Amino acid sequence: MSANSLQQHVNEPTRGNNILDLVLTNTDLSINGLQVTDKIGDHQMINISLEVQDPNTMTQHKQVLDYKRANFEVMKKELGSHNYEVLVSTKNAVECYMILKEKIATTTEHYISRKRIRPTNNPLWFLHESKRPSIQYNIRKEDSKDTKQNPIVKKHTPACRAVKRTIKSTKRNKEITVAAQAKTNPKSFYKYINDRLLKRDTIEPLIDAEGSTQTNNKSKEKILNIYFTSVFTHEDLTEIPQPHT
Repeated sequence: MSANSLQQHVNEPTRGNNILDLVLTNTDLSINGLQVTDKIGDHQMINISLEVQDPNTMTQHKQVLDYKRANFEVMKKELGSHNYEVLVSTKNAVECYMILKEKIATTTEHYISRKRIRPTNNPLWFLHESKRPSIQYNIRKEDSKDTKQNPIVKKHTPACRAVKRTIKSTKRNKEITVAAQAKTNPKSFYKYINDRLLKRDTIEPLIDAEGSTQTNNKSKEKILNIYFTSVFTHEDLTEIPQPHT
């Protein structure tokens, strides 16, 4: 399960001393609660509370930062105006990172405006020219379900072929464009590759200093921060060698 970034949520026996039930997820955010309750025969029931997003809210507009209209020169001057030597003189590595993160976030919100976008589940190759044949295909498909008349079926078959040709051509043109711009626009290349991935790599459960397994994202973030800051060298400032004059 860990090799596939899956987590088992049933940790109590459900029949005798054995765990027979599996509740597997790739993130712990979708499970709000799981309880092993009363028995039915020799098997105990499991009550699960799931957090499921309303599909009606997935099409609503959301606010994102509009980096194309950002004034980066003013942002550089704003970030450079702070006296970081005073701000971080008595702080450790984690506190220094949080101070820098807060300054960047505040400057970003102040100097970068937001724009409204409508999220979509369409793949990156799905363009306007492939939308019209798809709509016609869906209409013909519904018509062919309602009746078995030959004229409707004859219209449905060409629509299927047109959609397949359009999708194949659109995919090929998109991949040619992405490959040609791979060196000048690597972000577009990796975005297209990640969009084609079926499995999203996630951080597997980590073990903290006390030996407990942590699956929550916040807990894993703390463990990684502690580990990364532990590699810094703590200099002994009481014995600083004097340079020769």
